[in-house]
Amino acid sequence: MKHVRLGIIGLGVMGQSHARNILEGKIPRLRLAAVADSDPKRLAHYPGLPGFATDRELIASGLVDAVLIATPHYSHTDTGIAALRAGLHVLVEKPISVQRADCERLLAAHTDRRLVFAAMFNQRTDPLYRKLRELVHGGALGEIRRVQWTVTNWFRPHCYYGLSAWRATWAGEGGGVLLNQCPHNLDLFSWIFGQPQRVRGFCSFGKYHDIEVEDDVTAYFELPGGATATFIASTGEAPGTNRLEVMAENGRVVAEGGTLRFTRNRVPTGKFSRTTKLPFSAPPTTERVFTFKDAGGQHVAIMRNFADAIVRGAPLVAPAAEGIRSVELANAILLSSWTDKAVELPLDGALYARWLKRKIAFSPRSRSTAAR
Repeated sequence: MKHVRLGIIGLGVMGQSHARNILEGKIPRLRLAAVADSDPKRLAHYPGLPGFATDRELIASGLVDAVLIATPHYSHTDTGIAALRAGLHVLVEKPISVQRADCERLLAAHTDRRLVFAAMFNQRTDPLYRKLRELVHGGALGEIRRVQWTVTNWFRPHCYYGLSAWRATWAGEGGGVLLNQCPHNLDLFSWIFGQPQRVRGFCSFGKYHDIEVEDDVTAYFELPGGATATFIASTGEAPGTNRLEVMAENGRVVAEGGTLRFTRNRVPTGKFSRTTKLPFSAPPTTERVFTFKDAGGQHVAIMRNFADAIVRGAPLVAPAAEGIRSVELANAILLSSWTDKAVELPLDGALYARWLKRKIAFSPRSRSTAAR
């Protein structure tokens, strides 16, 4: 196989963006072979391509080798399962599902390991985060002590939440900033630092917008080995901040504005603390600054990697199996806020599903959305 025949399911903002990248030849190994959307007006934008009103029709058409799922969150699970069972390669937009239990169902359907199953975690292609991961995993930082990530540059005006009926409802989206904007950040956190073992979440629901889901979040994580982390996100602050700070045995790293600044201790903190004498002082340091001109290949790079994995067996940048981690973190933060208790990981997926079902059942907005 020299080229992959791809079908895009869902022609909203992201689906159209992915289609445009393919049609412009940015992913040489991909050929856009078919599209599917329930809105005939969206299908009409692609007159030269076979168009289908449902995902199942496209999946059963025999016209594609792979699908890219860019539909609203809840449908990722069943559409992905249907595509995998039909023997198609799958690339799914973030989040791979809304809740851990659905992630497990989706991942369990990937029984044929010859099929490539990837997730659209395009931030993994950003050279800044790749460098930070290299510093952490390569041991340059030594033992991690504390992580603080403030990511409030997700500002959204009130009109944003009116763009689609499914947005910002428990039934339509399954959450707010954690499920829509922050899957990338939560994925990067887990990818770089590992999955926390304990989570305490504090969420505000409709703090800045007339919505029922969370638009302001502060979370506290406990990591294996004793490190702690705070994670702050909001869609109601402007100007926003995106600053990731890591304190470690060998120094401090700050990632902000396309720059990674590594202030390195000439003597590791623990050793210096045991050997230093009065007067009190901090270890002497040296500094190295890494500046990145762009954010990497992003969506195009993930699609190229997906095609290369199918055609020549290239390792995936973002395997779908790793997508459960960001969903689990988002679920844990919400569950902790709802119950006013810390939540241990791995998350009890059944417990979370019951809480989410309750939120949907008692929400006028969600009932209205679910009826559409």
